[in-house]
Amino acid sequence: MAFAGHQMDHAPGAGENGYDGLEKGTVEYADGLELSATQTSTRRKREAPPLIMNLSGEERHRLERALVRKIDFRLLPMIIIMYILNYLDRNNIASARLAGLETDLNLTSTQYQTSVSILFVGYLLMQVPSNLFLNKIGKPALYLPTVMIIWGTISAATAGAKSFGGLIAIRFMLGFVEAAYFPGCLFFLSSWYTRKELGLRTALLYSGSLLSGAFSGLIAAGVVSGLSGVRGLGAWQWLFILEGVITIGVAILAFFILPDFPRTTTWLTEQERELAVWRLDEDIGEDDWVNSKAQTFGHGFMLAIKDAKMWVLMVMLFCIVASGGVTNFFPTVVATLGYGNIDSLLLTAPPYILAVVTALANAWHADRTGERFFHVVIPLCVAVIAFIIGAATTSTGPRYLSMMLMVPGVYTGYVVVLAWISNTMPRPPAKRAAALAAINAVSNSSSIYVSYMYPESAGPRYIVAFAVNCVTAFIAILAAVVLRFMLIRLNKKLDNGEYVEGAINGNHSAEHDGVPGQAAKKGFRFLY
Repeated sequence: MAFAGHQMDHAPGAGENGYDGLEKGTVEYADGLELSATQTSTRRKREAPPLIMNLSGEERHRLERALVRKIDFRLLPMIIIMYILNYLDRNNIASARLAGLETDLNLTSTQYQTSVSILFVGYLLMQVPSNLFLNKIGKPALYLPTVMIIWGTISAATAGAKSFGGLIAIRFMLGFVEAAYFPGCLFFLSSWYTRKELGLRTALLYSGSLLSGAFSGLIAAGVVSGLSGVRGLGAWQWLFILEGVITIGVAILAFFILPDFPRTTTWLTEQERELAVWRLDEDIGEDDWVNSKAQTFGHGFMLAIKDAKMWVLMVMLFCIVASGGVTNFFPTVVATLGYGNIDSLLLTAPPYILAVVTALANAWHADRTGERFFHVVIPLCVAVIAFIIGAATTSTGPRYLSMMLMVPGVYTGYVVVLAWISNTMPRPPAKRAAALAAINAVSNSSSIYVSYMYPESAGPRYIVAFAVNCVTAFIAILAAVVLRFMLIRLNKKLDNGEYVEGAINGNHSAEHDGVPGQAAKKGFRFLY
């Protein structure tokens, strides 16, 4: 993998991971959660497990590739499907609006916008406590499907709403419970994959939300055309019921498929478990999740809020999500093209499908090169152009072109930022869990005010909303510039042997001090 935008030199005899030939190394790690300048003496050496130490380079390479494929197969398909349903249940209210929700509940435009935004109040409140709790118990295979059953039940119950008050209460509780899933999955992935593997896997996870945007319109079109009035229920009610029931069914399957953390997954062999843990040691130079007793709620959170990098990342992600707030009202925006409800719902699918392709390609290339900054900034520049076109014209062709570019422009770089968080604050796991949740929670708070920027009266050009989206995208670009220079400066300090808070500190003789893998070859370096 690459460090600071430069390709890493492989050790002699190394395979594609750059680890082969180093299998007999040792790693030194802290007894505490994070080292201060005066605590470096508390490091102690830890040798590679015997089942890994005695492998040849070729055997190690073959075993690791098989392990990654096994984890990919058990983990990725299920969490992507779960996230598709997470996003569907959260945002199907946009499709329900075109399916008669607003009319049947006698909602004003402001009341509808409030019912959208209130979800994010609950979503904001629960993310940090949930991630710290998940890190504490170390049982994502139990925790994530459980919360999924709860939110599926709440989503289906939306069909029973009879008034604005009832809808508000349901939406708040839905956001409160759904908050556990996405930041929990980001932490989950970072506990299994090395930094060079994480970007693509994060993009694959987030492709679930993009696919849900495509599926949502297609599902809603089918429900509106085939189930409206069946058994006395409106199309919007059937929409919530069907998607809620499917969510519950998938959650039950997830109990039997998902792994836990590397140390607590029972269906891995002993050798596979040791390798899963050891390769993360090699990637960073410090151990990751060890056991429940080693994880503390308060300490991890305090480490996160004291790190200036977290605040820069928070501003960046807040502004990207604010720019992407258009997706909460995308069916309404597409409807301004002048087509009927069913055609408008069908036209929402292509921008999301394009976004899946561009996000995966961008994340794959970011992992291959070890570069982050340009993989975030270039897509945001495309988003700015798309918002300008959308606000500047009412012609159908250019407006749909802008809509085709809005979603990919925002979310192609967004998935790289999500991986950048874990790359920038890799250890200890309690700090990483708190940072991921806090950044994601604050970034989604933008959806509270964004909901009021898309009244139907502002169509078709939505000048104010698109202008604000341009500004927030530009601020995100500036935040990326600031973070890049911060990381360059920190890497120079590490090159000079200076202590850097929040890094895995070592020196050029780390190879002889017992730090294996990438940490032994160059020392830990931040990716930018």
